Amino acid sequence: MTVAPSPPGRFGPAELRLALAAPRPAAGLTSEFRQVGGLRAHTRRAGDPGGDGPPIVLVHGLAVSHRYLTPLAVALAPRQPVYVPDLPGFGLTERPGTAYDVDRHVAFLADWLAAYRLGPVVLLGHSFGAEVAAALAARHPGLVRALVLAGPTCDPVARSRRGLIGRWLRDTLREAAWQAPILLRDVADARPWRVFATLSHSVRNAVEEDLARVTAPTLVLTGARDPVAPAAWREQVARLVPDARSVAVPGAAHNVVTTAPAQVADAVHDLLTTPLRS
Repeated sequence: MTVAPSPPGRFGPAELRLALAAPRPAAGLTSEFRQVGGLRAHTRRAGDPGGDGPPIVLVHGLAVSHRYLTPLAVALAPRQPVYVPDLPGFGLTERPGTAYDVDRHVAFLADWLAAYRLGPVVLLGHSFGAEVAAALAARHPGLVRALVLAGPTCDPVARSRRGLIGRWLRDTLREAAWQAPILLRDVADARPWRVFATLSHSVRNAVEEDLARVTAPTLVLTGARDPVAPAAWREQVARLVPDARSVAVPGAAHNVVTTAPAQVADAVHDLLTTPLRS
């Protein structure tokens, strides 16, 4: 399947077809299924595992899956191998009977890295996935070479289900409309109850404790128009992590990893090649 991507800065029909292609190969992306933590786990991957760049693992948010991260996977693949696992109950990974909290997602990802014999990796988590990524980096520092927290939740100013849902609703007015079919497909796969239960886990997670324990070089990245992870929270996250910098992508909202993949890929490359300033 050949896809001609839309111009940078937008998400259109071509990107939608690519996002919904799995498990079929498309644009250099392929799917694999392996047993991880007692579940049949799906991973979308791209790039040469034997390439020069360090492997990068993308961790999706709470209501979604690998699908919305495919534009970023394609943008990153020319420089390094990319892996996008579906977390338990989401996307094409088997659905367990309960919704995993941050601790269980961390245990799953640690098992997933062992199954793929990866580590240390560049770990990029988006939204709730940033909470999971921060916890993994804090608790298993030997597995994480560098960390990217994109649109991280959960800002204490809105740390409630009502507060977070309100911010997400505002964000929908700032996102490309072609993303909606992906969200509908992902929620249908996960089931609404799992999405709501994972949201409850997010607002109860003390993410600040994990952020303060991260030792890997870290990039905190958001869209400049992101109401879920606004500028004040982005800067607070960057202050909490001992070795961090922050970046805002102009014009992008919460799904910066979907609508500005080239800019995010460049920021990740800069993190890996440019020393942090004191």
